Amino acid sequence: MTTLSTYMAEAANKKLPDAVQEKSKQMILDTLAAMISGSQLPPGKFALGFARAYQGDKVATIPASNLLCGPIEAALVNGMLAHSDETDDTHPPSQSHPGCSVVPSALAAGEKFGASGERFLRAVALGYDVGPRVTATLGKLQYMVATHRSTHAISGTFGSAASAACMAGLSAQQMRWLLSYTSQSASGLASWQRDTQHIEKSFDFGGMPARNGITAALLVQAGGTALDDIFSGADNFLEAFKPMNDPSMLIEALGERYEIMRTDVKKWTVGAPIQAPLDALDTLLKREKFSAPQVKQVVVRVATDEAAIVNNREISDINLQHLIAVMLLDKTVSFKAAHDVARMKDPAVLRERAKVQLVPDDELEKLMPQRTDIVEVTLTDGRTVRERVGTVRGTAANPMTKNEVIGEARDLIAPVLGAATFQKLSDTVFAIERVKSLNELRPLIQLAS
Repeated sequence: MTTLSTYMAEAANKKLPDAVQEKSKQMILDTLAAMISGSQLPPGKFALGFARAYQGDKVATIPASNLLCGPIEAALVNGMLAHSDETDDTHPPSQSHPGCSVVPSALAAGEKFGASGERFLRAVALGYDVGPRVTATLGKLQYMVATHRSTHAISGTFGSAASAACMAGLSAQQMRWLLSYTSQSASGLASWQRDTQHIEKSFDFGGMPARNGITAALLVQAGGTALDDIFSGADNFLEAFKPMNDPSMLIEALGERYEIMRTDVKKWTVGAPIQAPLDALDTLLKREKFSAPQVKQVVVRVATDEAAIVNNREISDINLQHLIAVMLLDKTVSFKAAHDVARMKDPAVLRERAKVQLVPDDELEKLMPQRTDIVEVTLTDGRTVRERVGTVRGTAANPMTKNEVIGEARDLIAPVLGAATFQKLSDTVFAIERVKSLNELRPLIQLAS
């Protein structure tokens, strides 16, 4: 507890290693892209409507709008925007999506306290360090399957609290109290897997954790006290949540291994378990030069627990069979195509989808958190071609370049805010340490008046 709370309190004044600083900037831009593009989708439109109805004090920015809200409302709404679809980042070692709650909570708290861009950068990196370590300790996907608790919500709540507390400048003692309030707020059920509209899921992954985290930080900043050590003693967090791993993982390599460096950027704007299958099929299409009419069958092998998340889902961008069919026809899967719900009933897509067989694979499950898949395509000429992928472009093992991250963000942001505004935003994010106040970001992420 001493190690963790001290680390959290010192993060605001501790320079990040160059590589971590660069990756943190990329993740900030990536999450802003998820928020801004998400504003065009049903969950995002719902979140913006909620913001209009419950704005509170005009303190914090709501991207892709002209709205200002109180910091708690802004964290909630921006978290929902960031997970309006499957564009946001993932952290496989903890089974979480850190950015969609950590960045919104840090942004709202930063505007509340007039914090600098440099503090924002460090707060975001801290959020990634704290939240994912909690659910990695609990047991990541295996924990979620066994307990029916949502690792995404729990990780997000702790990460968001850490980032908001860093922006608020809490002391080590206050960080202890923060963790107690945060532990009381830690919640979430794996029932999000049954949400067919993605609206509750956007709340579960982004909105609720961001709201929980910034609320804990604001309570402590306002003078609220709490337990000094929520990880020991009677009825503590670890007793209640019963982690599968040694609790020492909460501080394992803290300050040496930065979890933001183990976070994946999505090459494809679809559910994380579908990234590798699309990469494999993309490789096969380019290498073997076949077209959809030449395909007799596609067998996709995915880790067993992951297969359950994407098997014939009602949501277009989380349905593996549908997206494989779209790629067979389009030779790629664009943001627009992934969210084109009408195409789920298109006879041409349904014809290709009937060729796709998803096979849960226990051997691939053993390789988790590395999401490895095998795609086998049987062609009408009798040939079977095969591709195995374990390091998708954008993963920590095969990272995108800075220019690739910028290019993907441009594709998501420019259609909403314009190319010129995007360029200014990108330039500002990659020089964020020179920003004196986060309020300077406001005109770069909102709609022009």
